[in-house]
Amino acid sequence: MASNTTISGYNSGLDIKSIVASLVAVEKAPKEAQLKRLEAATTASFTGVGQLKGVIADLQAILKDLNKPELFENRTAVSSDSKLVSASASKAALSGSYKIAVERLASSSKVATAAVSGGSDYSFASGGTLTVSLGATALKPIDVPLNASLKDIRDAINTQLKSDGVSANIITDASTTPPTSRLALSSSKTGEGNDLTMKATVGSDLAVLDVPAKGTLPASGAIYISMAENAKFSIDGLPLESKTNSVVGSIEGVTFNLLAKTEVDKPITLTVDQDKSGVKSNIKKFVDSYNKLISVTSSLTGVTPVGEGKAPVTGALVGDASVRALLTTVRNELVKTSGDEGVRILADLGVTTQKDGTLKVDDSKLDKALSANFESVAAFFTGDQGLMKRLDSKLEPYTQTGGVLQQRLDGLQTTIKSVDTQRVALNLRVEKLQTRLLAQFNAMDSLVGQLSQTSNRLAQSLASLPGLVKN
Repeated sequence: MASNTTISGYNSGLDIKSIVASLVAVEKAPKEAQLKRLEAATTASFTGVGQLKGVIADLQAILKDLNKPELFENRTAVSSDSKLVSASASKAALSGSYKIAVERLASSSKVATAAVSGGSDYSFASGGTLTVSLGATALKPIDVPLNASLKDIRDAINTQLKSDGVSANIITDASTTPPTSRLALSSSKTGEGNDLTMKATVGSDLAVLDVPAKGTLPASGAIYISMAENAKFSIDGLPLESKTNSVVGSIEGVTFNLLAKTEVDKPITLTVDQDKSGVKSNIKKFVDSYNKLISVTSSLTGVTPVGEGKAPVTGALVGDASVRALLTTVRNELVKTSGDEGVRILADLGVTTQKDGTLKVDDSKLDKALSANFESVAAFFTGDQGLMKRLDSKLEPYTQTGGVLQQRLDGLQTTIKSVDTQRVALNLRVEKLQTRLLAQFNAMDSLVGQLSQTSNRLAQSLASLPGLVKN
């Protein structure tokens, strides 16, 4: 006996679930494909606009650097031998060339106390105070406790006089029996008048460590390893001295470091000049950044054939009017004349446009322009009417908050969100369709079951009639 409740085509013999699934898929596929295409295209455009915005922002950063007047105010100090003399120059330095000869480097004081027998563990029973001096300046006294060893005194000096640039070590002669040791003191302060001396408490056994000034009576067992001396050098034959090897003020705006003695009659040459290399480096950064903009826009708006019978690869912003407007605006500014008669267009600097729209630098022509017309180069790039400011003003509407590209990104983001909303609505509609189709097919299957039952009962009734002859 057939049931009125159908289970996946029990009565009709049909695979209702498969049929409904196929009908639902046919209904869903076109819209789903449309949403996928829209999502892919929108995502590609969003990525492309973001990439374009980033490369424009990078270019703007370079434009601002090249528009700084201080870039053209910087000075360089170049040594003909940086192993002997190195130098740097401030904006106050004037251009010039100088011959520098180094006769002697500034040195610091290094001394050793008289030797004590017994090595670094030699102890001083009485204790007391040790006072180290740098020239006429006495440093903080070192308190030495009873029975302190030479090693303890060394450690105390290193701890308490570290900030004064004074350090101590122990030098031991192991060839003697017992071994003898000296306390060696070093100072980091160079220049005459900064010799190390050390004085112990009068009457204590620390007196053996006394280091009097050199040549002072009575004679001491102390050893003067090196004396504090001034550096001796000459600039263009004029003899000079300095307490340190870093010389400031001898040439206005220039600081130079004496690193080693020069050979006799072979001074080094120090050249102070405008920072042409720094300006040239920034100009090349501008060219590289502009070329990157051209490369990125070409990629985003290009159509690349991939072979016969195949669809070409198109950029994410093919046919985008805002990209065309951007490039047109920037190129128009590049060809405008500005500045004075020395440098009026980029070509005067050896910067020219190639067939693909990128810029190329002629190094020799750029070097010549920087040497002959440095002030004109500065006027061409800087100021409110300079090329960098004009270009930046044309790019600003694209990258500023709420600008052209940000509005594009916001619109694309809205489209991506709408795709998600439409996909949710599609899934809901498909779910309702599936429910309705299942109900209709199940109703049909149930009707088939009912008709089958009626047919069976009718056949049984006819078969039971009198006189019915069965074949």
